[in-house]
Amino acid sequence: MIETERLILRPWRDEDVPHHHAMCTDPGFMAYLGPPLTLDGAAAAAARQNAHRAATGSCFWAIEHRASECFVGYCGIKPGPDDTPIAGLPEIGWGIAPDRQRHGFAAEAARACLADGWARFDWPTIYAITVLGNVASWGLMERIGMRRAADMAFDHPALAQGDPLRPHITYAIDRPR
Repeated sequence: MIETERLILRPWRDEDVPHHHAMCTDPGFMAYLGPPLTLDGAAAAAARQNAHRAATGSCFWAIEHRASECFVGYCGIKPGPDDTPIAGLPEIGWGIAPDRQRHGFAAEAARACLADGWARFDWPTIYAITVLGNVASWGLMERIGMRRAADMAFDHPALAQGDPLRPHITYAIDRPR
């Protein structure tokens, strides 16, 4: 678990799944992530994150707003996806529910996850990937101190040739000295 002034990043609970499902069926939220998730898909995603936590000590945590105890989204660090330049490497990622965006929650959570990652693990570098067109995501990557790793741009192998979501960029941040 990771705590900030306004947020609690914690393991996923069953009651998070409907809120996560609502996020993952919102066309604006999913614009750079692919097709919407079913309720079963949202439950499976939550279970995968809890499995990552059990296996590695880190995951994309569920984010809870302290004051309201409402689900805000997810953020954390997990092993990078197979068949990408960051396969098995620490990948930071986030997603904030559309009605909770523009409050600084993603940046607050991401900074806390980076601090936790540096404190608990000996990772020399933490990475992030996003669709080339997702300016908001890579803008946040830059605001939290990440730099674009131009030599690690790639076409996501899980997506078909010509899919506008296939071109991906990679960002990295090195362990503070």
